Amino acid sequence: MYEIIKRPLITEKNTMLNGQNVYAFEVEKTATKDTIKIAIQKAFQVKVVAVRTMICRDRARRVGKTISTKRYWKKAFVKIAAGEKIKIFEGV
Repeated sequence: MYEIIKRPLITEKNTMLNGQNVYAFEVEKTATKDTIKIAIQKAFQVKVVAVRTMICRDRARRVGKTISTKRYWKKAFVKIAAGEKIKIFEGV
């Protein structure tokens, strides 16, 4: 379960989505929507309504004389049931 969810993504844009009960997480690249849904429900004891995922790519970085390869990662937007909250995002 904790191998699937890497970290919560707390940005200004994602914080505005919290009012609509949508939370963003960085997840394992091989994770499916079903496994993400089960992991979020077990970790935070909330009911997940929908999961949207996207593959994001980092910019290239310079390492000495060469430019390193791009790092790909997966972002998941999780919509939870109305009236429920995830405390990590609330600052509690």
